[in-house]
Amino acid sequence: MPVIAPMPAARPTRIPSQRDGAEEAAAAGTTVDHLTETYRAHYRSLLGLAALLLDDTASCEDVVQEAFIRVHSARKRVRDPEKTLAYLRQTVVNLSRSALRRRILGLKLLSKPMPDMASAEEGAYDQLERDSLIKAMKGLQRRQREVLVLRYFADMTEAQVADTLGISLGSVKAYGSRGIAALRIAMEEPV
Repeated sequence: MPVIAPMPAARPTRIPSQRDGAEEAAAAGTTVDHLTETYRAHYRSLLGLAALLLDDTASCEDVVQEAFIRVHSARKRVRDPEKTLAYLRQTVVNLSRSALRRRILGLKLLSKPMPDMASAEEGAYDQLERDSLIKAMKGLQRRQREVLVLRYFADMTEAQVADTLGISLGSVKAYGSRGIAALRIAMEEPV
């Protein structure tokens, strides 16, 4: 007697809906390849951005790496690949703020102040100029420093700075002009 195999049950056909299109768009997001290209193209500039907001090279590298990790884990929410760099910049700024907050809290909890460390190469004029600029930048208000770093180091337009920091264009202009005025005064003072 021949064996007859049962026929497979017919699967009901699925009707695509508008929700499916939205899920596909959300699933697309920023691709890993695009994020890798962004890493190769902008890692050094983001590292420089963090270096101007922080003063420790290791912390800067940690902040930038963490920014890429966070944007990678949220890449499906970044639907427009053109905005990936903006998300990364915003994340670097936010993580730098958090690192500074942790550092300030750590300094408050220390029982003794840390000893001042002498610079290894104090003879070079460029190094002295850079040190005085960094000191003057640290004396600025947080928003003034952020606006100046994004505007002049990251070479962003005022509109991009406003978008990155989530403030108005007028605020960017005000913080920028006040920050530059404060830097001029600080740089002209004798050390």
